Formats: sequence, C-alpha cells, structure tokens
Amino acid sequence: MNFISRDSRTLSIARKEFRHIARDPFTLGMALGLPLLLLVFFGFAIDFDVRDIHLTVFDRDNTRISRQFVDSIRGTGLFIIKPGVGGVNDDLDHERVKGTLVIEKGFGEDLRGGKSPKAQLLMDGADNSGAGVIASYLGGLVPAAWIRLKGLEAARMPIQLKTRFLFNGELNSRWFIIPGLAVLIMGLLATLLTATTVAREWEHGSMELLLSTPVKPIEIILGKLLPYLCLGLGAVLLIYVSARLVFGLPFAGSHLLYLVGCLLFLIPCLALGLIISSVARQQQVAMQMSMMITMLPSMLLSGFIFPVESMPAFFYYITAIIPARWFIVVSRGLYLKGEGIVELALPLGILLVMNVFFVRLALKKFKADLEP
Repeated sequence: MNFISRDSRTLSIARKEFRHIARDPFTLGMALGLPLLLLVFFGFAIDFDVRDIHLTVFDRDNTRISRQFVDSIRGTGLFIIKPGVGGVNDDLDHERVKGTLVIEKGFGEDLRGGKSPKAQLLMDGADNSGAGVIASYLGGLVPAAWIRLKGLEAARMPIQLKTRFLFNGELNSRWFIIPGLAVLIMGLLATLLTATTVAREWEHGSMELLLSTPVKPIEIILGKLLPYLCLGLGAVLLIYVSARLVFGLPFAGSHLLYLVGCLLFLIPCLALGLIISSVARQQQVAMQMSMMITMLPSMLLSGFIFPVESMPAFFYYITAIIPARWFIVVSRGLYLKGEGIVELALPLGILLVMNVFFVRLALKKFKADLEP
C-alpha cells in the first residue's frame, strides 16, 4: 500500500507538471523548437572543410608542363586560381588569397630530365589551422600531378602508399560535427528546462508549498524529471530526423542502444538542472549557471572540437566528469561506426554511474531543503 501511495504521489506531481508544460508555450517551444533550430543553424554554420581556396600562382617557367601542373590543381575544384601580378607577397599582405604558389623557372625542363622540379608555397600563417589544411591539400596533389605530367611508368616508386578513410570516406566534416552537436544541444536544453522552470517555482513560492506536504523528496524528483525526460526524448527524435533528412547523416548502429544512451545522458543533465534550480532559486541566475556549467565545458572539454587524447593530463582527467564527453563517444560510434554494446560498454557504464551520482545529489539537496 505504501508503494502504491508513493507511486500515486509521484504520478500526481508528474501530471501536474505535464499540465503546467501544456499551458506554457515558451517551455514547449524551447524544448521542441529550439533544438531543431540550433541543429540546423549550427549544422550549416560549423564546417571544418576548406573549399574555394583563393590561390595566387606565379608561373615563372610558363611552359606547357607548368601550365598543366596549374590545371591539375584547378581541376580538383578546391582552389580558385588567380594569376600572379606584381610582388609575390602582395596578395598575401592584403589578405586577398590564402596562399601563393611560385613555380620556378626550369620547372618543365627539370621534370623532363628526371630531376625534382622546384616550386614554393607561401602561406598566411595567421590562420594556422586553415594553413595546415591547405598545405596538406597541395601536398596530396603533388604526387598525382607528377604522375599525370611524367607518366605512370616513369613515376612509379618502389613503395606505393594508399590511403583509405574509414567511416567517413569523403571526410565530410558535417558527419563528424552533427552527432557531437546534437549531444551539446540535448545536454544544454535538458539542464535549462529543469533549472529555469523549477527555479520559477522557487520564485513564486509553489516549491516551498510542495515541500511542506508529506510528499517525499524522491517522489518530487521523479515527478519533476519524468515530464522533462519525455520532452527531451521528443527533442531527440526531432534532432535525429533532421540529422538524417537535412544533412544526410548515416546511422549505422542500433536505434535501441541509441535510445538507452539518450536516457542515460538526459537523466543526469535533468538532475543537474534540479540541483542548479535549488541553489539559484531565480530563473535568470539559474539560466546563467546552466550556460556556464554545461555549455562551455561541454563544447571545449568533451571532444566535440578538440580530441581529449591531445589535451594536457590535468584537462584530460577533468573531461571524465563531463557527461557530454561520454555520450559523444556513443553518438559518433552509433552514427558512423555502427558500434555495439561491447564497444560502447565503457561510456555507457560511466553514464550509468553519473545517473546514480547526480540523482542522489539532487535527492540530498532536496532533503536538505526539507529540514527546518
């Protein structure tokens, strides 16, 4: 009978919360519309691929072979070639191009004579990440151009190196970005939803009224989490559909395993929002705390942009306490690699531990609030 009564109180709180959400279009819009808007906006805005690279070419050899070499670069579609006029560094100094390629005199003669032809690439080092990508593009084009100009038989080398990219053969950066971006959006929205809406109840005094009733803290927590967990799963569905239809993202793994991962990720985020609301008790403060605690660490320390393996030891260990880090591993593993429960056992297990920790922490905070 105690279990039935306790369950009824939990469901009563959940029903009350559902009715509150249904009467609040702002909460519904933030939970369902904002994730879709953020995914589409940032999915198009964030792009690590470098295209339409403006390159100035000074062809000092001006032979048929040097012109064919320039045509082979233009033919990739990655570069917009601009003939060099004036000083070699003029376009770079005025930031009109990303790089300048200088083909030295005697380029064609050296190639016909079996010597190494000479060319120089000047890059704008202010954008070190872009310069590295462009340099790697040109570095990969040189062997192909050599074979095209000199002939396959003459250009044959003792060792042939073939490169193949697994899981993302076209190196489409959006396939890498979208699974991680979805995790950031889900985590931020889940924390914001509970932090701001429950903080509003603290502001209006309705939470103190609820705490003064015989309802136990665990019943309050479950009753508060359940509606927003359903909203979070609705946002997950919208994100998944838009990722597949708008961005053409593949999904190679198990949908059931992805659902389990979403639940294990959303619950600690929602519980964290409850903890923030209890500490802040004001909507504006709760929103600021949610952004500071979830957005920046999740973006910078989760592996979304920078690989955690390359971080200094201190920051590497800090990333272990960020739920987004582990769910990004799950999300990318399921979307792109088709990994199963064995490969994802570690991140899913850590997320399960985080569920227990954050729910117990929220329970402890609510118990403290009950004490006079």
